[in-house]
Amino acid sequence: MTKPYTGGCACGAIRYEITGEPIVMLDCQCRQCQHESGSGHASHVTFQAAEVTIEGKATTWDMVGDGGTRKRRAFCPVCGSPVYMTFSDAPDIFIVKPASLDEPERYRPQMVTWVAAAQPWDKVDPALPAFDRMPPLG
Repeated sequence: MTKPYTGGCACGAIRYEITGEPIVMLDCQCRQCQHESGSGHASHVTFQAAEVTIEGKATTWDMVGDGGTRKRRAFCPVCGSPVYMTFSDAPDIFIVKPASLDEPERYRPQMVTWVAAAQPWDKVDPALPAFDRMPPLG
């Protein structure tokens, strides 16, 4: 077994532990991720939901992404830190923000998605595979 991924919000009111390995790590340049991050993209580490344990209660907000995916973004009601995201259409998927990891250096992006919505000033690693939208991940 590998070392668990642990993390949480900035104030510690929400904590998580994930026992499995990531399915994929990516940077997303869709407009929703731009809005949420306040920057040109958001970074995500995707896991199997069955491998996740959460302590603390997040505040959530639901939205529909550019591709029609229903998303539930979770953030701390105390400090406001974005922590994780789930999908009602894919309940087996659980995504954390790399900056919420106790060891954010474990984040190694493998691709960039939604480059069709990229801002010209947002420069992500040009060596990564890039997709105009979200490629199939399975």
